[in-house]
Amino acid sequence: MDRPVALITGASRGIGRGIADVLADTHHLLIGGRSAEAVAPVVAALPSAEPFVADLTDAASTAAAVSGIDRLDVLVHSAGRDAPRQLEDLTRTDWRDVMELNVIAVADLTRLLLPALRAAGGMVIMINSGAGRRVTGSPAYSASKFARRALADGLREDERGRVRVTTIYPGRVDTDMQRHLQAEAGRDYHPEDHLRVDSVAAVVRTAVDASPEATVEEIAIRPVTRRLQN
Repeated sequence: MDRPVALITGASRGIGRGIADVLADTHHLLIGGRSAEAVAPVVAALPSAEPFVADLTDAASTAAAVSGIDRLDVLVHSAGRDAPRQLEDLTRTDWRDVMELNVIAVADLTRLLLPALRAAGGMVIMINSGAGRRVTGSPAYSASKFARRALADGLREDERGRVRVTTIYPGRVDTDMQRHLQAEAGRDYHPEDHLRVDSVAAVVRTAVDASPEATVEEIAIRPVTRRLQN
């Protein structure tokens, strides 16, 4: 295959789908999602793509999904989940669930794909959050994003000279999840208070397009508006 290969988790909607769209002209895409039904329309809409179906919280499912990947130039971790906002509402199961997908699954998938990434001199892009730099909203969600930040920082040093690692910290993005969060907080929803998905995807494109001797290590992107403070 002449095209470089990019795997994007959580690519059936939201930020992941936006990243797929912005890389579609130059990359063969592995469209990550939990079900074939979710990823099929995305695959069909792109010029060069195939499904990557896995439950990333399940070790066996993840290992089976990566078994056929022998070349990988870009790994984008976009899949994630939120958690209840108040500590008093967070059960042990809530903590385990958010850490499992937002941190453990990310580490495990990266580990499994490191040989292919090293062979390609590839890159890992971690889609984090403003909550990974400053605690906002759910303490469990912020804790998972701080952990993802630490994971990326450690991986970057371990793989320096072999695999480039970029962390992107978007502020609020106009997605279904953000609409749900604002409704849960009792706020009216104003799309103009949020980043567009394609604005975040454009930052990913910048990192991917960096010249081979350069690593874009971290980028923070936030909405211009200050109407939302929390």
